[in-house]
Amino acid sequence: MVFVMNEKHQLETVLDEVREFSPSKEFRAKATISSFDDYRGMYEESIKNPDAFWSKIAEELHWFKKWDKTSNGDDKPVFKWFENGRTNISYNCVDRHLESSFRNKAAIVWEGEPGDHRILTYWDLSREVNKFANVLKKLGVEHGDRVIIYLPMIPDLAISMLACARIGAVHSVIFAGFSSESIKDRVLDCQAKLVITADGSWRRGNVLQLKSIVDKAIQNCDCVKDVIVIQRKPGSSFPCQIQAGRDHWYHRLVDGVSMNCPAEELDSEDMLFLLYTSGTTGKPKGVVHTTGGYMVYTYATAKYVFDLKPEDMFWCTADIGWITGHSYFVYGPLLNGATCLMYEGAPDWPDRGRVWDLIERYGATILYTAPTLIRAFMKWGNEWPAKYDLSTLRLLGTVGEPINPEAWMWYHETIGEGKCPIVDTWWQTETGGIMITPLPGCTVTKPGSATLPFFGIDADVLNEDGQSSQAGILAIKKPWPGMLRGIYGDPQRFKESYWSKWPDIYFPGDGAKKDANGYFWILGRIDDVVNVSGHRIGTAELESVFVEHEAIAESAVIGVEHEIKGQGLVAFVTAKDGYEVSNDLEIELKDWVTEKIGKFAVPERIIFSADLPKTRSGKIMRRLLRDIADGKALGNVATLADAGVLDALKAKYEED
Repeated sequence: MVFVMNEKHQLETVLDEVREFSPSKEFRAKATISSFDDYRGMYEESIKNPDAFWSKIAEELHWFKKWDKTSNGDDKPVFKWFENGRTNISYNCVDRHLESSFRNKAAIVWEGEPGDHRILTYWDLSREVNKFANVLKKLGVEHGDRVIIYLPMIPDLAISMLACARIGAVHSVIFAGFSSESIKDRVLDCQAKLVITADGSWRRGNVLQLKSIVDKAIQNCDCVKDVIVIQRKPGSSFPCQIQAGRDHWYHRLVDGVSMNCPAEELDSEDMLFLLYTSGTTGKPKGVVHTTGGYMVYTYATAKYVFDLKPEDMFWCTADIGWITGHSYFVYGPLLNGATCLMYEGAPDWPDRGRVWDLIERYGATILYTAPTLIRAFMKWGNEWPAKYDLSTLRLLGTVGEPINPEAWMWYHETIGEGKCPIVDTWWQTETGGIMITPLPGCTVTKPGSATLPFFGIDADVLNEDGQSSQAGILAIKKPWPGMLRGIYGDPQRFKESYWSKWPDIYFPGDGAKKDANGYFWILGRIDDVVNVSGHRIGTAELESVFVEHEAIAESAVIGVEHEIKGQGLVAFVTAKDGYEVSNDLEIELKDWVTEKIGKFAVPERIIFSADLPKTRSGKIMRRLLRDIADGKALGNVATLADAGVLDALKAKYEED
């Protein structure tokens, strides 16, 4: 579906998505919510009486002391949830399951890139978390202290997060791939007392020297008193420097430490973690999430959106350094007693079948991944998943950006074999959890639509004046338990970024449209809109048109200055393996856009590239493409996964 906005800032539909998919009878029969009437009833209750609704959900978890008031908006835009309640998310993720049949159930099933593996039951996880918490206390970490975690995707990452939460320390996880400068910025912003890292990690057969990156980052950070270093391979170490008095090998610290560390009784509004946004356009924002509301919201969303069952093997492919990994690898699934699959390395190592091999060998039942990776799978060809038995999969999910309808269809038909519902989820670092999503047992889905709001989410599409509109800007009109509580150390930026667009309404910064069924279609960031001859075009939807073509796996569209049109379009596209890049293909693609949308939307140039500039979380960095087109010096590239892609694109763009 593609939408354009005319000079009056009204969007016009020029290409409609009419395909619909209902859950199968077999899936409905076992689903937690199997009737749309049940969803509608629960949703209406959550909007009309949110305090009663969320209190009922919260009572499914453990509280040392029940809250006095479910929600409190006296200090807008800072809202409080489960006020004066006392709880601990680590206790709820681990201890709560030890008195149930989940005690000896696998909590984390891990595989490293070289093929080493480890399984932790909930009982094992409990002991490891308790020991790590006691190590932190041994080093003087106290309630409220900030702890930076810079680890690869190994079980110790989840363990250290839960250990921090257990004693009330605030964790801030940084993706193990960020530069020293990026780490330094975050350490100084939150004045971290301690850093947890590893001697190294594996990526595409190479060792990443994590400890040396940390050493460079904190050499002038006086706030850091201690560094814990974990051996990536127990019993042997990658070469690294250990600074006496500051650096400590974890395996030595933990020797003889007690396996019992009672969970602290924390206030519901105690800070749980800081997670920094990428900072591609300025100083990184330390998004603040607190304990009680985040816990209840991630528990509920994981339970209902993924229809979690005790027998599920849940695989969220996101790195824990991003919010998706926080909410839907660590906290949400573990709160529900799920078994989580964890993988350290690249999806195409040692070959492009690694993801499908993992699903086959471990019997994964739920796969939650990003459209970027799905499009990469498409580019690599159907022959790779065809080699493996994917019959254990029962549910698929997407996250991170709007998914192109044709990528959705490929995912549905090739990976889900036409039987797996797809939950296309919209949410953000700031929201804490999923906000707009199908429920797999009852929602009729449409390729490319996130469909309907989750419980308690009063979503709407508004125009610039704050009036409801068929198309315009996504808005959230009521508070919800998982919402951010601020930007660390910068309350003014918090207000300006999220609450200044309209009074008392949360502004996510995304364009959106509602269709005749009330379904939401996310059009991408409102910054990614160009004005071509009076038509305001959402570039994310134009990109979907390119991906619909059988030869194209991925695309990014930007606006450039144009003497006549105001702005023209430039498309950067990646062809699927097996398709020849040529002038004929460029002409074919321009004809394709003319047929699908109209001649006004035909790009001035189409540039073919083997890859596009992406962040390490997989999002395309259109800002850098605009810098290339405008001939500007490239901005901050610290979050870029492969800086070499930019050099190749710049050279191609500057060709006559």
